[in-house]
Amino acid sequence: MKFTTGVGLLLLLFNIGAFLNSYAQEVPPFVYDVENTGADCTMPPLPSFADLPIVEPLTDPFEWSDGSGRDTTFASWEHRRNEIKAEIENYEIGLKPDRPDTIEASYSNDTLTVNVTVNGKTLTLTSAIRLPEGPGPFPAVIGLNTFAGFVYGVITLPDSIFTNRDIAIISFNHNDVSIYNTPSLSDPYYKLYPELYGNSGQYSAWAWGVSRLIDGLELVQGDLPIDLKHIAVNGCSYAGKLAIFAGAFDERIALTLAQESGGGGAAAWRVSKTLEGVETLGNTSHVWFKESMFQFAGDNVSKLPHDHHELLAMIAPRAVLNIGNPAMVWLAEESGYVSSVAAKKVWENFGIADRFGYTFIEHGDHCVLPAVQEPEVEAFVDKFLLGDTLANTDVTTNSYDYVIPEYWTAWWGTGIPEFPILDRGESEEVWFEAECANVGPA
Repeated sequence: MKFTTGVGLLLLLFNIGAFLNSYAQEVPPFVYDVENTGADCTMPPLPSFADLPIVEPLTDPFEWSDGSGRDTTFASWEHRRNEIKAEIENYEIGLKPDRPDTIEASYSNDTLTVNVTVNGKTLTLTSAIRLPEGPGPFPAVIGLNTFAGFVYGVITLPDSIFTNRDIAIISFNHNDVSIYNTPSLSDPYYKLYPELYGNSGQYSAWAWGVSRLIDGLELVQGDLPIDLKHIAVNGCSYAGKLAIFAGAFDERIALTLAQESGGGGAAAWRVSKTLEGVETLGNTSHVWFKESMFQFAGDNVSKLPHDHHELLAMIAPRAVLNIGNPAMVWLAEESGYVSSVAAKKVWENFGIADRFGYTFIEHGDHCVLPAVQEPEVEAFVDKFLLGDTLANTDVTTNSYDYVIPEYWTAWWGTGIPEFPILDRGESEEVWFEAECANVGPA
């Protein structure tokens, strides 16, 4: 078949398919009570670099890693999500170890202490807790920043968004796990897992630490009244990346609030490569990610079997708000926008589009939320931490009218990873087979 309505028609067909798919299934849960519901799923093939195919557009989040087809049903998402997890661990950040058998926790003097023991070595997490008045239990937000210029362990969003709503604030000190920017075998994490030193990045270690902090919260429920079904994470810049990795890799996190995360966060590596002066795969930190990731730098990025729209998609069906600032060129926010639009298709497919939002508003201060974005954050907090179902989380704020995100995803469902032909006129010609609009298992 030949149509001249182009990318717009493909998008329409995708949305129709998403509606039909979601209509026939139950509404997915908002959060889970385990770290990874698909821990027992079969591992995907993880080819060597030389054996990986070239995929220049954004990879299809519903396509099985072995190339056997695609599946858009929510029943299969647990398995597909774990394929993406395995790929990100293998090619980008290294293994995130499972929950250890020996974890102890205590709470006193507004401080949570979590001791994690592996092979006779113990790592200690210490988190300051700011509780509202009253008996609780209270929803909570975990602040992921311990960086020069930020107060120790503080959230980067205005405190009032949470304190005015009786939401607890919990600090996470990632230096308790691995020292910022200078990992070594003497770090507490690598004393537990020396085999991972040199074969993993700090985002794997730090995300593991966030999960162990949540383990600690579970162990002290009698003393610390935290509502474990309503936990959020927040971070900005490098910690915005960490917020996404933490939310993606732990399904007990109900809401991910990622600020200005840039390359290695919400931005897609493939899209960032087309931009100038931004954080690309080739020039990001060599300690945040595993060293072998850098074989995908430059033109080789098209051999990466996933991209960061799929890292975002791992958070589905839980909630996420991606907060961007186009004034900061290094952050590659145009790429973050394209990645967000692509990722949102996963939530749309499951009929829960209100759980994914993005807001890109230009302002001069890195990691300072402007007042105009506060209502958008508040809506996500109200709905997904406080249960206000009337809160409007239809948030897609941006100024990228000149960008065509569907250019990167138009091939999804066709099995042919090629860009559509754009004539930049009033119409575009796109060829595809009618059966590509099928919904459900391929």
